Amino acid sequence: MTSINLVAAVLFGIAVLHTFAAGQLERLSRRFPRHAGLFHLLGEIEVVFGFWAMVLVTTLAVMAGADSAIAYVESRQYTEPMFVFVIMVIAASRPVLEALRALVDLLARAAPVATPLATAWLCLALLPLLGSLVTEPAAMTLAALLLAPTVFRPGMPEWLKYFALGVLFVNVSIGGTLTSYAAPPVLMVASAWGWDSAFMAKTFGWRAALAVVVNATAAVLLMRRHLTAAQRSDEPDGRAPMPVFVSIIHLLFLAAVVAVAHHPAMFIGLFLFFLGFTKAYERYQQPLLIKEALLVAFFLAGLVVLGGMQQWWLQPIVSGLDPGALFWGAAALTAVTDNAALTYLGSLIDGLSDAAKYSLVAGAVAAGGLTVIANAPNPAGVALLRPGFRDGAIGPGRLLLGALAPTAVAAAAFLL
Repeated sequence: MTSINLVAAVLFGIAVLHTFAAGQLERLSRRFPRHAGLFHLLGEIEVVFGFWAMVLVTTLAVMAGADSAIAYVESRQYTEPMFVFVIMVIAASRPVLEALRALVDLLARAAPVATPLATAWLCLALLPLLGSLVTEPAAMTLAALLLAPTVFRPGMPEWLKYFALGVLFVNVSIGGTLTSYAAPPVLMVASAWGWDSAFMAKTFGWRAALAVVVNATAAVLLMRRHLTAAQRSDEPDGRAPMPVFVSIIHLLFLAAVVAVAHHPAMFIGLFLFFLGFTKAYERYQQPLLIKEALLVAFFLAGLVVLGGMQQWWLQPIVSGLDPGALFWGAAALTAVTDNAALTYLGSLIDGLSDAAKYSLVAGAVAAGGLTVIANAPNPAGVALLRPGFRDGAIGPGRLLLGALAPTAVAAAAFLL
């Protein structure tokens, strides 16, 4: 352990505590209007890890020199933040949303229950499982935008919103385990351990699907009285009807970006073509989700920088646990670290048994909804859904409480 590692661990701990204090900072912005802008900035959960990453890099420059600080920053891998930015913008575009909303409405009307209940259930169950095909960030973006008008709205009791948010986060975290490429914590170990999509579906997928259905059903049953009364607002007048070919091209862009998700030069190039297409057919678009997606990417990039110096204390913990303890240890560590970073460290350990490998990944994905930082798509959900919560902010403590029951269901499914 060096002094630099110790400083990095302390700053990481401060950043985690900062996420839990974000709501208090938002209140201070109203109490002290003279400094409202600063308090509001520091109260944005998406800014937290980027801010403390800047503090870490500055500290590295002072302690080890500017060249060392630059070399460390450039040694990090930023593919995931860039991909999440691109997939959020494309998935939230009007043609993709309208196509998915039409599909959900069709299925909801065919269900033998009230349409609002069926719609909410599909968004909490089907879309998270769809994340195994279109990746978890895309599933989170689509589910959040479709749920916002009926679930995350002023008329819904606050405790139900947090429970629904916990269900959404947990279901997205485990819903991507039906394939070997869609969930970041699985992707980190799939090639190293030889896990293909058939193995994931047989070993993790059916358990994840069972937990997703139970969680979604419980959430809808609790919200049923409020969902029945909820009415989705109509789209603004004056917008041109969506041509089929525009929707198809947007969906093709989405599929192409997913296909090259691990090649930044490719998906950034596709994204530039996508921007050109939206400009060419501007009358069929709505404002792109650029600001929210940038904030989420900033959060994840900060987590990459801060988390990259935590290996010295995380890896000994992971390697020192037996399979039974490793499941619960991974779940606990996921709450304060990114689950993909945790499984990546596990992939570096030689001699892990098959049982230990399963326990590590299962614990990491089961606890992926407990905090904002536990799973890469969670910041996207927070950015899109927080306007529907009191004071326009999501309290990390209340999110933790709301996610406890869905996490227990996921843990039980994986321990079957």
